[in-house]
Amino acid sequence: MSLANKPIRNFTVALAALLFAGSAVAFSLDSDVPITVKANSARLDDSKGVATYTGNVLLTQGATELTADRVILYRDTNGLRRIEATGQPAHYRQPARDGQGETDARALNITYSAPESRLTFEREAVIEQNGNLFRGDIIHYDSVDRVVTAEGSASNDNGNGRVEMVIQPRSSQNRQDSDGSSQGQ
Repeated sequence: MSLANKPIRNFTVALAALLFAGSAVAFSLDSDVPITVKANSARLDDSKGVATYTGNVLLTQGATELTADRVILYRDTNGLRRIEATGQPAHYRQPARDGQGETDARALNITYSAPESRLTFEREAVIEQNGNLFRGDIIHYDSVDRVVTAEGSASNDNGNGRVEMVIQPRSSQNRQDSDGSSQGQ
């Protein structure tokens, strides 16, 4: 790896650690906790394995929730494969594993792919966690490898077409060494 690429790689790793440190996996299909969906109307096409929910949709699993105008669930013989949500915007909220803070994300389109363990936020995507902010036209989050990638918009309709990040400084009182002990001043 060239020295020119090393700062970018380190920044990407640091960004992923800041935004998703302690985040739980999106919707866990291995969980004993069921996924519950509430909406104004629903249509199930059992032969195709497609359920469409419209109007004030609330999808929950434990403390993780997705709210949208419309949600489509795709199932096959292995269970739930894909969730597609649209809204003005659709919202995704998930508490951190350690109970400190939550991930709050919104976009016009949110997709969860179970086989890839990936959340994709498209069009006006914003992810916030503990004061940190990540904004782009498309944001992908691989929940297994904990890798975040983002793209700015091709047009200038929604800003300047670039990715924006705001990373809060760590308080010297709350910093911890890798062994979990607090650093003293």
